[in-house]
Amino acid sequence: MPEPDGPRHGVTGDGAAMRLLVLGDSSAAGVGVAHQRDALTGQLVARLSERSRVNWQLVAVSGATTGWALKRLRAADLGQFDLSVISLGVNDVKNGVPQAIWARNTREILRTLVERHGLRRIYHSAFPPVGRFPLLPEPLRRILGQRTERFDAALREIVQGQPEARFLSLEMDHLDERHMAEDGFHPGAAIYESWAERVERALASEPLGEIETPRAAS
Repeated sequence: MPEPDGPRHGVTGDGAAMRLLVLGDSSAAGVGVAHQRDALTGQLVARLSERSRVNWQLVAVSGATTGWALKRLRAADLGQFDLSVISLGVNDVKNGVPQAIWARNTREILRTLVERHGLRRIYHSAFPPVGRFPLLPEPLRRILGQRTERFDAALREIVQGQPEARFLSLEMDHLDERHMAEDGFHPGAAIYESWAERVERALASEPLGEIETPRAAS
């Protein structure tokens, strides 16, 4: 499915400054809706900008793996950020990337975000419950679901090893054909809304505080 129309960076809202990076794969890119305002980034920025001046950037592409994301972070001068939301790993699972390589890449992504891009808080989204996706045929759904569960358990441990990172559980109560995209694999607008709300609640429970001047990259 195509990635949605709409901007991938901007400055929105009033209040304390916040620099946001959304990093990841097709779900981070918003595949499943027609416009970015209905995707994860658009809905999250709309929520955060009610209290903050959000300088935001979306770095995501369909098919992205942890290997792609790590190369992108190392090659691009993205600047400094305070808050990041990550959606990565499903394509590693789908493409047969060994778990050890995925884990190494994930640790390095978290480290690079902190040391090079100044991240104060990183929310790494949990793996989606692929084993419950309604339109995936069997036995593919079962096989991918089992592998996803193993990666998800490992992700929890990896995130615990990075002080700035948090594991973001996804409360996906809308896993039916009405709320998912046509392909039965990507989120629809209701799921993106729930995802953005989950980030907002997590941030509210552990605020960053008022952001001062950007920190220099290490």
